[in-house]
Amino acid sequence: MVYKIQGLYYLITGIWPIVHIESFMMVTGEKIDIWLVRMVGLLSIAVAISLLFGQNKSDKILLGVPAALAFIAIDVYYNITGTISRIYLLDAILQVVILSCVVRTYQISTERAVGSSR
Repeated sequence: MVYKIQGLYYLITGIWPIVHIESFMMVTGEKIDIWLVRMVGLLSIAVAISLLFGQNKSDKILLGVPAALAFIAIDVYYNITGTISRIYLLDAILQVVILSCVVRTYQISTERAVGSSR
């Protein structure tokens, strides 16, 4: 379930700057390199598709965890340096929540696997 939520979040946030860059910039601040914003959006959509429709849980972990860590790193670093709007800290918080849920889901599934093998 957590992978579906992460995938849906990435899909929505990926599509938004592609379909309506003006409203995206109203919320997140002006951008110089619109092509780069759209590229990140397309990459977010690519990750979303894998998370939403992929069948292998290990692959979802291998893609979803580094993606969340990458968004957290970019959001926090460039916010501290004053390069991006503070609204990106909200994204960082959501990414931490997603990452925490992924880790907890993994722990629960591992505990169940160990428990069922006894």
